[in-house]
Amino acid sequence: MKFPNNCKYTKTHEWTKKEEKVCIVGVTEYAQKELSDVVYVELPDISRDIKAGEAVCVVESVKAAFDIFAPLSGRVLEVNTDLENNPALINSDPYGKGWLFKLECSNENELNSLMDAAAYGKHIEGEQ
Repeated sequence: MKFPNNCKYTKTHEWTKKEEKVCIVGVTEYAQKELSDVVYVELPDISRDIKAGEAVCVVESVKAAFDIFAPLSGRVLEVNTDLENNPALINSDPYGKGWLFKLECSNENELNSLMDAAAYGKHIEGEQ
């Protein structure tokens, strides 16, 4: 499994990548494999203020529905509307076209509490 070095990770298997003042959020390759075939995504509302650790959207697979938690606090700026017609992008490209939403970070210090790729890889090993 790949865990890009330019991302930060949560224990609940979300990733975030900071690009200037915007953070892109998605689910990790590990999470999408555990989910299996994604069939539906309920995205957060644009302009919604969220707090780190808050359930912000739902991903449904052939197995079950799973809450997706915000890795950081901030305001939702954009959602990936491509997922409405093609939720399987989460399975095929979790770090690219399968991103979920973009967030204006309200507290960039929260990035320091997230795991880097190496730490996340060790976290995954502990779950298997």
